[in-house]
Amino acid sequence: MFIWYNSDSNKGTTITAFIQGFLISIGLIVAIGAQNIYVLKRGLLKESVFAVALVCSLIDALFIVAGVKGLGKFLEVFPFFITYITWFGIVFLLGYGFLALKSTFSKHTMSVDTTSSKKSTAKIILTLLSLSFLNPHVYLDTIVLVGTIGSKYIGVDQNLFAFGAASSSFVWFFSLAYGSRILIPLFKKPITWKFLDFFTAFIMFFVAFNLYTSL
Repeated sequence: MFIWYNSDSNKGTTITAFIQGFLISIGLIVAIGAQNIYVLKRGLLKESVFAVALVCSLIDALFIVAGVKGLGKFLEVFPFFITYITWFGIVFLLGYGFLALKSTFSKHTMSVDTTSSKKSTAKIILTLLSLSFLNPHVYLDTIVLVGTIGSKYIGVDQNLFAFGAASSSFVWFFSLAYGSRILIPLFKKPITWKFLDFFTAFIMFFVAFNLYTSL
């Protein structure tokens, strides 16, 4: 059971901070997108698999820490903004959750072309950096949304929230890259995306509820 931050509770909130960071981050990055498709494709072609997974994970971790610590420092100077930021997080999470829930009624699969010629590691990393840094959703998901939720924690709990969120990126991207040959038949089935969309909606609604109860 999740327990929101409480200054009188240490062990419970410490465990919760890590778990919540992990779940909210994994709920955001599993969505179908250009970055995930690119990672899958590199895994299928066995092209720079480790480098691709590592770069994606490090980029996510960088944005997550920047969001959590940046907003955390901002709220130390302007503590009255916590209420506004919390409501922003609630509205965003509810909207994201409803979109994910709506997506469960859509039929969509992941199509990956595996017939392209082999690319150099440098070109692959450059393409990956473009897909990451030029994608506004990356900033919105990691810096804004994860940062908003992480800023609710302080001290060790805030560090563990960021660590949990960053850990989910490493788990997801390395699993996706190295398990692509096993996962691709699964991702071609609409039921897989329906499950992921439902899981995402559940996590978004649950965290929104926790944010509301913390007001």
